[in-house]
Amino acid sequence: MANAGRGAPAATVRTLGRLERLPIRRMVLVGLTAAIVVVVGGGITKTLTLPAGQRLSWSFWANLIIIGTALGSIYALIALGYTLVYGILRMINFAHGEVFMAGAFASYFFANAYENSGFLDRHPFPALAILLISAIAVSVGVAVLLERIAYRPLRNAPRLVPLITAIGASLFLQNSFQGLFGAEAQGYPRPKLLAGTVKFGKVSFDKMDPIVFLTAVALMVALQLFVKRTRTGKSMRAVAEDREIASLMGIDVDRTVVTTFVIGGVLAGVAGVLYSLAFGQVNARMGFLPGIAAFTAAVLGGIGSIPGAAIGGLILGIAESVGPYLLLSGVHVPSPFELKGVVTFSILVLVLIFRPGGILGGGEAEKV
Repeated sequence: MANAGRGAPAATVRTLGRLERLPIRRMVLVGLTAAIVVVVGGGITKTLTLPAGQRLSWSFWANLIIIGTALGSIYALIALGYTLVYGILRMINFAHGEVFMAGAFASYFFANAYENSGFLDRHPFPALAILLISAIAVSVGVAVLLERIAYRPLRNAPRLVPLITAIGASLFLQNSFQGLFGAEAQGYPRPKLLAGTVKFGKVSFDKMDPIVFLTAVALMVALQLFVKRTRTGKSMRAVAEDREIASLMGIDVDRTVVTTFVIGGVLAGVAGVLYSLAFGQVNARMGFLPGIAAFTAAVLGGIGSIPGAAIGGLILGIAESVGPYLLLSGVHVPSPFELKGVVTFSILVLVLIFRPGGILGGGEAEKV
């Protein structure tokens, strides 16, 4: 009782030193920004001021933009699978690139058989329809199996657990397809109707480029309308907002989650066929780099946002196509396009540093 009348001991106030008062993070970001501006600006300046005989023509740049738009459209379709699953379950499905790869492989066997029989050139539209149906069926099947076997039992686990499971599922699918079908790339046939290039003046581009872009735009618009206006889409948005409240309101959460994986599988299957037709080959590792690029596109646009995935995919595709030549041609790098992966990972790192929520996101990634 001797201390009962005494007041609480005074809190010790420590004065921060000069170094501790400095905004270290802001200074690092400012320094990093200045370094990026110097490096990027210097590379662009060197490329654009090359002598007349070494300067790249405007038609070459236009061709790169068209190629990048087509590539970005494929990235956007794959990125939608990432963004839908993240919006519903708040997890990154790193096996989604293998869902894309599985659909491409499934359609390859039909395409190869149809080319050998001549059906691919005699009846290109029915053949292409069968290729799309087979790719979609296999991609949807793989996506649903992943959800049911790998992810549903871990739905209430800490976030790191399903993330590790997704990486394990990705490696399992890669090595399974490599063991079953070989590690070598297989040539993917294209019907004569879609072979060749189109010329507008000095600009020429592959016939598949506008087809890829228009198909991707149609699917992205259809998905946005589906999510905004249909009953299932409203259920998806409700589950994305709060799963527990949605279940109390009578929404079947499991069915909604499966529907989300089905939609992602459909988009991945279509992307697999478009990618294979555009680039002419399939292999067991083909889902890894496009999957990472699509994840980067989703983060860039604002993961959880459908328009963000579309915008991020197009920006990333054009950056991958144009960026290496724009930055490196002036310093005479012999094969700039081989460094497009550096562009992808650089954009991913910079977005995570400067704007983790993405273009259409805020401090936290936007939900579906």
